[in-house]
Amino acid sequence: MQQNNSNSASRVWCTVPVYNNRESVRDIVAECRSLLENVVVVDDGSTDADLVALLSGIDVNILRHEKNLGKGSAILTASRYIEEHGGAYMITIDADGQHRPADMKKFIPHLDDKAPGIIIGSRNFDTENVPGKSRFGRKFANFWLHVETGVHIDDCQSGFRAYPVKYLNRMKFRGSHYDFEAEVLARAVWAGLSLKTVNIDVVYPEPEKRVSSFRPFLDNLRISHTHAMLVGSRLIPFRHRRLVERPKSDFRMLRHPGRFLMMLLKENATPAGLAMSAAVGIFLAVLPLMFLHTFIILYVASRLNLNKIVAVNVQHLCMPPFVPALCIEIGFFMRNGQWLTDISYETVFAQFSDRLLEWFLGSLIIAPVGAVLIAVITYFSAALIKRQVATDG
Repeated sequence: MQQNNSNSASRVWCTVPVYNNRESVRDIVAECRSLLENVVVVDDGSTDADLVALLSGIDVNILRHEKNLGKGSAILTASRYIEEHGGAYMITIDADGQHRPADMKKFIPHLDDKAPGIIIGSRNFDTENVPGKSRFGRKFANFWLHVETGVHIDDCQSGFRAYPVKYLNRMKFRGSHYDFEAEVLARAVWAGLSLKTVNIDVVYPEPEKRVSSFRPFLDNLRISHTHAMLVGSRLIPFRHRRLVERPKSDFRMLRHPGRFLMMLLKENATPAGLAMSAAVGIFLAVLPLMFLHTFIILYVASRLNLNKIVAVNVQHLCMPPFVPALCIEIGFFMRNGQWLTDISYETVFAQFSDRLLEWFLGSLIIAPVGAVLIAVITYFSAALIKRQVATDG
């Protein structure tokens, strides 16, 4: 473990956020305390037990929120407390028994003051009772993290993580529940921190024995809102505040056009990545952006780490006259309740302001429909090709 302070025991702390985990929390906390000298338990408004009494006899620090503020808030409360008391790193572990505290030892060698970052425990899903929604959620979260940052990791939904508290406490977040765990990774990358993973085991009990404070509708809505907010922030052409400076980009690849082209072709070339690239290209190509389509598509694809070649070239499917004329027809119908039966030089160019408005209105229908359609076609085509290549190989 690379550190500037030889007193490493006081620098690495463990945090256990707790909300109504009466059955499992004492065993988890006791094992964590046997591994690390400093453990913080954050009672996030639990109503099922008095944690002070439940954890009596275990030498840990207990902090309490009088009402449930969310897992993200509990983690940040602990992070501030740890920095105030001289800690440098915080390993967070869930209190529901899903993670094995012994795996904390895998994180410690990767904690490095010279290359600060967040370490995420990548869960081994080759085990019993893994819910299908967890497998899907993992892929969904990994995809959006790559769109937002260009970074791919195996499991960005895992709550078993190690944070450098100095940097965590200097970032601002909007999410305070499970959405925090999605937001913090994107903002950490934007701030210059690295993301690393270590392999960990995971324990999923039988469905009837599971206890979870995750509320599927509300928390999934929060997470979706967070990703939408992060994508919107990414599209703004301003540099995010850096806490750690990274090496400047190396443009030597431009000296080798062949290698540069291969890099572009391989960029986000998963079926989901190609589908997203094609969808963005079609969506923007349908809009009446007036000779700026290629520039805007390139900008958006670059900011969202999409495949630029796919995004730019798919726009040719929307070249005039068919798609603009279709948008105008739909827009005219939306304004007048009838179809435009005479499309000519006079009705289009002499009345261009009217047609432009109708083109825009029609594009609001055609753009999302076309984007979804091309995304589905691209995804299944790419998946089929990938499967065929793997079979032939």
